[in-house]
Parts: sequence; C-alpha cells; structure tokens
Amino acid sequence: MAGAGVREFKRRIRSVQSTQQITKAMKMVSAAKLRRAQEAAEASRPYTETLQGTLARLVGLSSDVEHPLLAKRPEVTKVGYIVVTADKGLCGGFNTNIIRAALDSLAADERKPEKGIIAVGRKARDFFRKRGGLEAEFVNLGDKVSYADAREIAQYIMNAYENEEFDEIYVVYARFVNAIRQVPTVEKILPIEPPEEASSGEIKVEYIYEPSVEEILLNLLPRYVGSLIYHALLESKASEHGARMTAMGNASENAGEIIDNLTLKMNKVRQAAITDEILDIVGGAEALSK
Repeated sequence: MAGAGVREFKRRIRSVQSTQQITKAMKMVSAAKLRRAQEAAEASRPYTETLQGTLARLVGLSSDVEHPLLAKRPEVTKVGYIVVTADKGLCGGFNTNIIRAALDSLAADERKPEKGIIAVGRKARDFFRKRGGLEAEFVNLGDKVSYADAREIAQYIMNAYENEEFDEIYVVYARFVNAIRQVPTVEKILPIEPPEEASSGEIKVEYIYEPSVEEILLNLLPRYVGSLIYHALLESKASEHGARMTAMGNASENAGEIIDNLTLKMNKVRQAAITDEILDIVGGAEALSK
C-alpha cells in the first residue's frame, strides 16, 4: 500500500518537473525576445517625440490649415478603440489588464457613445467577438513588429474617421516600463490634437520650410498617425515579452515549491512504510521468542 503511494508521488513529481522544464525554456525565450523588443521600443521614442515637436511647430505657424484628421465632430456618437493585446497567452494578467483598461475607459465616458472595437491580437478579438462591438481585427502580426502592419491599421482608422464611421478613436496598449511593470495606457489618436510645443529655456530656432508649411503639415499628419500606431505596437510587444518572462519565472518557482512539498510528503510516506516494516519484524521476533 505504501509502495503504491510512493509511486504516485514519483509520478506527480516527474509531471511537475516536465512542466518546470517547459516554463524555464519559455522564460529564456521570452528574455531573448524582450531584449530585442525593448531596444526597438526605446529606439522609437526619440522619433515619436521629435515628430510631435515638429507637428507642434508647424501647427503654430499654420493654425488655419484644414484637414479631415484635424476636424472635431460637434457631437460624438460613436467611439473607436484600438485594443492592442497579444496573440498568445501565458503572460500573466497582460491581456486582461489591457481589455479592462478599454472597458473602464468606455464606462467612464459620460457621453455614452456607441463603441466600435478594432482588435489587434487574437486575445482582444476573441473577447470582443463574444462581447460584441468588434469592427475590425488585425491578428497574427508576429513577434517582429512591422511598420507595414502599423500603416495598414493607421490607414483603416483614417479612412473610417474621414468617412465619419467614428467620431473619436483611441488606442489602448501597455506602455513598457520594465519586465515587471507594464502600464495600461489609453491615448486619443483621432481627431489629431497637436501637442503643445515645449516652453523650456531653449533658444527658439526659426526654420525655413520647403515646400510650404501647409503642404508639409498636410503630408505629415497621416505619417504622424502611423507613427503613433507603430509606437503603440512596439511598446505592447516589449510589454508582452516582459510579462511572459515574469509569468514563466514565477511559474518555474512555483513548480520548484510543489516539487519540494511532494518530495517531503513522499519521504514521509516512505519513512512510515519503513517504520511499519520494522515494527512488523520486531513484533514477529518477539512472537517467536515466546
């Protein structure tokens, strides 16, 4: 009876050890992917910030320029949300936190507009396909973020906004801080609200623009939308790998604790079996000596 118990413990230990090997391997893979994704996300930040500064200067010089992407609707009846999640799971609460941030933002909107979801990633698509409100989906984008994918998403939302399918469009993604911390972020994409030019102590430089400021601005606005989407995808991908690496590390540690507990229980069962056998031998010897 005790032997059967020991065999069961050994079987369970082997099963947990196999799981631990998988989680350790996934942690190592995520760590390698995180390094590349983090470098890409950090490299995109200066470009995005410079583009924002350029846009602010151009808007300040040509405040009378009209463009469909700058037009604000007098009444907001439908809002679009680009929800950027992962295609895969096993990354802790990463996907859940992004979806919750989108739902919280919708619930907090006192205007109570109709919602439309543009899902980026299978997890967002699967959730909003069941819940309702899914307008478009972009899935299986891969681990390497491509600007072509960002441009495709940007082109879709710009067409939808210009055709008045949406009155406002937001993007919901995880901003990468470190492997442990990823911050769910909601940012307005359309209509474009030009950032204010930083009023620091720097000397302001007068630029000569060729062609005209207005023409540059009109060509820059679609690129600006594409860069915002691309930056959100890069940040989200780095956050995904960071969350998965952390989750797999925690899973490996938990598996180690389970193995230790099972080993301890197995040794107790084995020791109890040995004790019972010794008692049987001693009892038999005493019976024979009488």
